[in-house]
Amino acid sequence: MMIADTDVLIDFLQDDQPVARRIEIELERGQLSTTAVTRFELLAGARTTRQQGLIAELLAALPCLPLDETAADRAAEVRRTLEKQGLAIGMGDSLIAGIVLAQRGVLLTRNRRHFERVPDLALGRI
Repeated sequence: MMIADTDVLIDFLQDDQPVARRIEIELERGQLSTTAVTRFELLAGARTTRQQGLIAELLAALPCLPLDETAADRAAEVRRTLEKQGLAIGMGDSLIAGIVLAQRGVLLTRNRRHFERVPDLALGRI
């Protein structure tokens, strides 16, 4: 399962290539989902009625993976591990990583600098 991070969905909404095309391909395949954290970030960042409409339309087409107990436990483990190493990635990214790990998915993101730090997290290529 391919799971889209916030940055690649913003690129899709802004038609920034080549990321927008990759998201389009995954949507056509029916293989793309996102996380509740990304849903929150997109909705919280919408500044105009137009943006809100575009985001709502995109989110309606994407399954949203929850931050359930298993994902929260994995996210806490990610955060503890990386903080001990002095490589913290922030709460939002820790939560996203936990959800992806719990789902055994592949994260599609441009933020490789953060997510490459997470042990066992599979990252997709743009």
